[in-house]
Amino acid sequence: MPRQRPSIADKRRTFHHLHAAGCFVIPNPWDLGSARYLQSLGFRALATTSSGFAWSRARPDGTTSRDEALAHMREIVDATDLPVNADFESGYAADAAGVGESVRLAIETGVAGLSIEDSSGDPARPLRSLDDAVARVRAARAAIDRSGGDVLLVARAECLWLGRPDLDETIARLRAYANAGADCLYAPGLKTREQIAAVVAAVAPRPINLLVGTASEWTVRDIAALGVRRVSVGGALARAAWAGWMSAARMLADEGRFDGLAGAASGSALDALFGAAADRPGA
Repeated sequence: MPRQRPSIADKRRTFHHLHAAGCFVIPNPWDLGSARYLQSLGFRALATTSSGFAWSRARPDGTTSRDEALAHMREIVDATDLPVNADFESGYAADAAGVGESVRLAIETGVAGLSIEDSSGDPARPLRSLDDAVARVRAARAAIDRSGGDVLLVARAECLWLGRPDLDETIARLRAYANAGADCLYAPGLKTREQIAAVVAAVAPRPINLLVGTASEWTVRDIAALGVRRVSVGGALARAAWAGWMSAARMLADEGRFDGLAGAASGSALDALFGAAADRPGA
């Protein structure tokens, strides 16, 4: 008898439980194959990556439409048995009401969580005003509550990434987003143990997501000891895959050599992996 896959409600319950205690890694696939491979490694949840998905469509990050993002989210949700958190950028809307509508549509894809960031995409004013950002988080919260309240809301303060290095500002924004209904807080760009510990303490007991997007001496155990609940890598896995592919392709193009194919994954192993995945009902 085929194994029964977890329901959307099951995935959402699991996702909330993961944030209640401990620390887990939530890696970021960019297509169906990378999602299924990450599931095969035993990860307990996945998160989409706006950059990784955009690059797979030959586009720069930040240029994906709402419809494209929603379709991608649904594909990743349907492809795996794991809870999926959506990188939903700034909500694909010009105002808070539009964010609420976008979040309603995102919930319908089956995601277990989604993140809303406070960047604007406007080079002249890259960070939204605090009032605007809070209104957008509140709109997302209201849309989730109207749907049943089981989707986890992540709010991102992009200050550090946008040239605003004042940690006090980041903390103030994260606290405001928590008060507006965010379940989990996220500040890309945290670099030091002192910064991480300060943010964890400032928003406790709500969980913090830490982005580790480059090679690091830290281990997950080190990060967990700072009180972080979840660790993501953003587009870093996609960039690592692109690096290997680009190196091999350049060697072939520039030197006519095939050395870059050394260490390539086994085709039979990939066929076996994806053949097993295809055997699952609904996969």
